[in-house]
Amino acid sequence: MRIDILSIFPDKIKDFLEFSILERALNKNLFEIYYHDIRDYTEDKHCRVDDTPYGGGGGMILSADPIYNAYLSITENFDEKPYVIFLNPSGNLYNQEKCKSLSKKKNLMLICGRYEGFDQRIIDFIGDEEISIGDYVITGGEIAACVIADSVIRLLPGVLSSENSYVNESHFSILLEHPQYTKPSTWQNIDVPEVLLSGDHKKVDLWKKEQSIERTKNRRPDLYDKYVQKANQNKTEY
Repeated sequence: MRIDILSIFPDKIKDFLEFSILERALNKNLFEIYYHDIRDYTEDKHCRVDDTPYGGGGGMILSADPIYNAYLSITENFDEKPYVIFLNPSGNLYNQEKCKSLSKKKNLMLICGRYEGFDQRIIDFIGDEEISIGDYVITGGEIAACVIADSVIRLLPGVLSSENSYVNESHFSILLEHPQYTKPSTWQNIDVPEVLLSGDHKKVDLWKKEQSIERTKNRRPDLYDKYVQKANQNKTEY
């Protein structure tokens, strides 16, 4: 997979994404990632990449031309169009299903929003999707780009030690992850659940599943409803 990230602060993204597990995966050539400063592609003599909005309103809007110039330069030798994502608070809500879908793409391009957003024409012209990482507003798309790139890269083959490193995590299969414990078995007079010390793998697996279901039901009833719906659908199919 190749990921290209366009931003007016690309160095801030690079610092986050190239350490620990992702750094090791990058050194193993398990993916490629490139960072592009949108300002490098503006034709404005003052290196401006934004302007005032038509129709009035506060703030500035990222102009279409610098982003389009960057897109053309980056993709000049591509065999196929990358999947272009504009990071925008009004976009589709990001979740694990979307993450899994994006991890199967050959080329991803993440374009970071700033100020009051993008000129809609550049989104309509080259964009495949707008994505938001949550129902809130942050100062720029750089954090969102880090979230998406990190979550997608860790699903690529060979990045984590094994598939088990992520298949039981929260959201991977709708349910939230079960509680986790480590040594010592007693801490502040609180014992680790006895079943986890039993060595009975079937009982342990059952306990984990039950805990995941209960935790999802209590904390994320929206996800629990999806889980129940999917379970009922599977029963109907068989």
